[in-house]
Amino acid sequence: MRTITLAILALSFFSCTKTTSEEQLLRVPYTSEIANEERDFFLYLPKGYDANPDKEWPVLLFLHGNGERGNGKDELGFTMIHGPLNEAWIQKRDLPFIIISPQLHMFTMGEVSYIKNRSKESIPQRLAEGTPKPNQAARPGQPMNPLPAMRFDSITSTVLPDGWDRVEHDLIGMLDHVQENYRTDNNRIYLSGLSYGGFGTWYLASNYPERFAAIAPIVGWGHPDLMPSIAQEQLPVWCFAGGRDLTIKPEYFYAGLNELEALGHKDVRFTIHADMGHDTWKRVYAGEDIYNWLLSHSNP
Repeated sequence: MRTITLAILALSFFSCTKTTSEEQLLRVPYTSEIANEERDFFLYLPKGYDANPDKEWPVLLFLHGNGERGNGKDELGFTMIHGPLNEAWIQKRDLPFIIISPQLHMFTMGEVSYIKNRSKESIPQRLAEGTPKPNQAARPGQPMNPLPAMRFDSITSTVLPDGWDRVEHDLIGMLDHVQENYRTDNNRIYLSGLSYGGFGTWYLASNYPERFAAIAPIVGWGHPDLMPSIAQEQLPVWCFAGGRDLTIKPEYFYAGLNELEALGHKDVRFTIHADMGHDTWKRVYAGEDIYNWLLSHSNP
């Protein structure tokens, strides 16, 4: 297995005056294989990590969406805008996971309007006291409308342009590093992502199905060609879509999910939030069900 070089030293974001039982957010430097440059990824250690030296913790690898790309340095904070790291660090929820949160390279996406026009003022900040108002999923104006499954005869690519597939060796290197240097429960390694990260979740799970105990792609469909290895490994899947999502439409999900079942997969869940749009992830990650479901699965 190809790996990358990661530095063991990590820089802590939390005040040194806090006790060692408090949650911690670290920046871990690594050398990106594809760019041959030093970048950082966030590593969240849950409350009680230092106070329980004999405990092994579940790991959640989180892949963000297209709008949170960056240079892995002063732009890394964009990865906290959405997802489990926002819930754990910004909203101060006691999530019992070690969370790995990398940042996807910009590649050719720098001129996309919602990336080009973003501001670092939108990076959420952890408050010394209390929490900021959580993001609420918007309710789109178009009506809810069940649609038939789409055919994939003309869609040959299993990935999106400049997606997480380009840094798969970086991601596996991060996972290797965390498992080697932190107290991880290696039977409970989970993978989840939203939008672009949802597509990345399917791709990484297809290539490394034995590494994960369960996956939860959100508003990102999986191409049928990615399903054989996931089905063979019987990797539990819970996929989410927004019924009013005009970006990643629900009808695109069925072909891959039906392929999983046709291949004999026994643990496939698909939930459509019919009243929600593309930002369905806000509701999903703000709830309890996804975390409880992940924790209910363990590799043999």
